[in-house]
Amino acid sequence: MIYRTLKQLIDSTYDVAWGNGQSRRLLVRDDGVGYSLTDTIVRAGTESLLRYSNHLETCYCIEGEGEVQVGKETFRITPGCMYALNGHEKHYLRAKTDLRLICVFSPALVGHEKHQLDDLNGSSY
Repeated sequence: MIYRTLKQLIDSTYDVAWGNGQSRRLLVRDDGVGYSLTDTIVRAGTESLLRYSNHLETCYCIEGEGEVQVGKETFRITPGCMYALNGHEKHYLRAKTDLRLICVFSPALVGHEKHQLDDLNGSSY
């Protein structure tokens, strides 16, 4: 069994400044479960162009307000909303207020990955 608290992760190697916020990696590849679980903060007023070429991602909002845009469609993000990027889509993630998302990545993240944000291609792990 694996047991961790968010408090244990703060200021550890699994507390990663990802570019426009902070990602605490609760489960990583070395845990052997096949997916990662993160507690991710997206800073208010930021826009991130992202594309996960090597991972599928599902996010569940527990705090804040923002939006995710895929192509011409924009979806509002508020507590209780979930979105899944099941086709490696390039997407814009915008935070109106600080957003807190619980995210699952498959396959699992190594744990220390950081985005290289740019305005053309979308940052990826």
